[in-house]
Amino acid sequence: MEWPLQDAKNQFSRVVQKARTEGPQIVTLRGERAAVVLSAADYDTLRAGRPSLVDDLLSGPAWDADLAEAVERRASAPSRDVAL
Repeated sequence: MEWPLQDAKNQFSRVVQKARTEGPQIVTLRGERAAVVLSAADYDTLRAGRPSLVDDLLSGPAWDADLAEAVERRASAPSRDVAL
């Protein structure tokens, strides 16, 4: 079901209840789709099996020995002259 934004604001509890019982509810702004209200169950289904940002970052490619050595070398050397 589509809800103009003002109606969705005025009847938010009804929008949420319909999302829980009937499925996603579309909110429009000036006649254009602007948002979708989902039940928690629908949201969980969408997210199931998808890695989080942390999972994505931690599962990146392994560093080879040359890259790790270059990073270590760079971290211990100043990037500019710091003499006063």
